[in-house]
Parts: sequence; structure tokens; C-alpha cells
Amino acid sequence: MIEKVRINKSILAKELRVMGADGANLGVISKDEALRQAETAGLDLIEISPKANPPVAKIMDYGKFQYEQKKKQKEIKAKSHTTETKNIQIKMGTGEHDLSLKSKRISEWLKEGHRVKIDLFLFGRYKYMEFNFLKERLEKFLTLITEEYKVAEAVKKSPKGLTTVIEKTK
Repeated sequence: MIEKVRINKSILAKELRVMGADGANLGVISKDEALRQAETAGLDLIEISPKANPPVAKIMDYGKFQYEQKKKQKEIKAKSHTTETKNIQIKMGTGEHDLSLKSKRISEWLKEGHRVKIDLFLFGRYKYMEFNFLKERLEKFLTLITEEYKVAEAVKKSPKGLTTVIEKTK
């Protein structure tokens, strides 16, 4: 994901705003003068910001520059966290032990920061039961979850039965 960086003679601009190896601003100077200063320091001239007017370049070791760029990319990647919507399905006849295991798994997912979609799967004659009774059944299961959460999507009917989505409170 690192963009192609121009160094030394591949820099196209005639004038550059140059930063020295020590971080000091050397001002706007010609490309040739900047290259000469980089050569005398035994370092490279690296175009840091090509879209600026005039473009910004820095005198430093290219290997060190690449290392710093990769380090920045790693930090950005480490800080970004993708939240996933996990699914779990319970049925009317699911036993208490199985419900407690599923609630523990949901608590773990919430700790990791994921959203959880909970489906109360209805089959056969369960499909025709009263909505409020089924909703109570689903809410009773939600009380087993130990991690704090908020309801992102209220309990509603779905093609398979009832469904709700919960997520960790911030």
C-alpha cells in the first residue's frame, strides 16, 4: 500500500522545499542544489509530499525512510479493528445448559467488540405462537448474557423466526 516514492534524480520538480537531515528547514531551493547537499551528506533526497506547492523533499537515508513508512503502516493496521456481525441461533427446545454455553460465546464476542445477531429459530407449530410469548423467550435468553450490551436492532420477525442484534456498550 506504500506509494511509489521518487528519490534523487527521479524527482520531477525543478524547485523543492527541502528539509535537512537534522530536520532543519533549508527553504525552497533548486533540485540540483538539493541533490548536491544530499550527496555531500552521503544521503538521499526523498520527495515526501509531491502534491504540495512547491513539493517537499527531505535529505535522509532511503532505507531508514522505508523502515519508518512500514512501521507507520503496521501501527495503522494494528489500530484498525474490523467489527464483524456474528450469528447465533437458538431454538424453542434448546436446553438450559446449551443456552448458557451460547450466552458465554456471545459474551466473548461482545468483549472482542463484535456485533451479535441472535435468531430464535421457529419451526413447525412454533411459527404460529403468539409474538409476545416468543419475544419473552428471546428476552429471557438475553438476560443470560454477562457482558454489558445494548440492543442495536429491536426484536422483530424474520423469515426464520425472531431476530435481534446486540452490540457492546461503549
